Amino acid sequence: MPVANWTANHINTWSDKAVEDQNKIMMQLITKAKNTKFGKDHGFSNIKSYDDFKKQVPVRDYEGLRPYVDAVVEGRSDILWPGKPKYFAKTSGTTSGVKYIPLTADSMPNHMNSAKSAMLNYISEARDASIFDGKMIFLSGSPELSKKGGIDTGRLSGIVNHEIPSWLKSNQLPSYETNCIEEWEEKLDKIVDETLQNDMRLISGIPPWVQMYYERLLQRTGKSTIKEIFPNFNLFMYGGVNFEPYRAQLETLIGGKIPSVELYPASEGFIAYQVSQNEKGLLLNTKSGIFFEFIPVGEVHNEHPTRLKIDQVELGQDYALIINNNAGLWGYSIGDSVRFVSLDPYKIIVSGRIKHYISAFGEHVIGKEVEEAILTVANRENISIVEFTVAPQVNPADGSTPYHEWFVEFVDPPKDLDLFSKSVDVEMVKQNIYYEDLIKGNILQSLKINRLRPGAFRAYMKDQGKLGGQNKVPRLSNDRKIADNLAKYIDL
Repeated sequence: MPVANWTANHINTWSDKAVEDQNKIMMQLITKAKNTKFGKDHGFSNIKSYDDFKKQVPVRDYEGLRPYVDAVVEGRSDILWPGKPKYFAKTSGTTSGVKYIPLTADSMPNHMNSAKSAMLNYISEARDASIFDGKMIFLSGSPELSKKGGIDTGRLSGIVNHEIPSWLKSNQLPSYETNCIEEWEEKLDKIVDETLQNDMRLISGIPPWVQMYYERLLQRTGKSTIKEIFPNFNLFMYGGVNFEPYRAQLETLIGGKIPSVELYPASEGFIAYQVSQNEKGLLLNTKSGIFFEFIPVGEVHNEHPTRLKIDQVELGQDYALIINNNAGLWGYSIGDSVRFVSLDPYKIIVSGRIKHYISAFGEHVIGKEVEEAILTVANRENISIVEFTVAPQVNPADGSTPYHEWFVEFVDPPKDLDLFSKSVDVEMVKQNIYYEDLIKGNILQSLKINRLRPGAFRAYMKDQGKLGGQNKVPRLSNDRKIADNLAKYIDL
């Protein structure tokens, strides 16, 4: 408890100095990287202010930064950051193929200390350290590493396994050997084997894959709830997707509510984490080697968008998140949009993916809007949803007006799907003024919902070779690739 209380106090201290710390971090990063290839190319020696920085360093995505990353992958030193990275986090991109995100000795504490701080802060708030009296499980990707340019390379969650401190490893499951299994369903069975007879206290992972773990446990034991199997289970840590669509089903499987801590990790950096069980939002990680910038979502595709520091943001606005960090990412758009729910301290929610949107007619609908629309109706009508995704139907087969087509897998489908669809459409109109204008102007007709067969999304992910691990289905997309693949699962 003393360490947990110290951590909570430390978080409170630095969160009060966010603006000051961010200004210092910006200059510290520039100073340390001024003699790198990137620093020389972008005149780091002449940068004295944020305005200078914006003039010298453009906003880029992975493709824009790729020539520098490729040089690092080739084994060259002092390209983006002094020396060479300690690891490459290997991720898949929608346009870039495989991406290699550098992780340096300087940036690894951001990943490791943030997760630890989130856990210890919860212990201090709850005044309960009993999770350390039992076992913990972190559902993650394989920790096996390969070499790229002489640098250890793997999935971020697997890399983190190599950095977990010894005091925590003794309580950690699954075993290294089980974690290395690539085939998800085989791995899941082994995880159940290893955890079934243990006193599980903390379970962590992406909600849909944790749900599969729960279901396999119940199937194996014949029990009704997870609490019957793990009576001392008292903390769920998660990230990667919005928990709300999964909350009702997970709580049913568990046998009631359980405290949870939300994390916002990414290969590019550990962005934020939950610090209160009673207040909304994730505390932005403003003193952890990352200098944050924010671009209003509506300007993200502009040639010269508005770029803001943390002290220039406003509540309730959606911003593209841009990071500069001590792994050598500069003006880097990670592809997420965030919304501030508090400016004292600075707390955010993830409002969507910049690349995951629908704007076939200029509506620019984002993930947060479709989630809030369907969850508002589902919660009101006591309907549970397994998963869903949305795509534009620009050319309906019957020649009618275009619409947004939803693919939804329900736990218990609504008795009247048409009425449910109309209710969701009403909520969508409330969420997005441009969508409302298109509906009123008869450019779009009201959305249509397809009910999918049970197990549809898992079958789809398996077909795509993406079952398990850190993979998740985008909630919406501006094309028909996912929609057309899901059509065969429609429950007629």
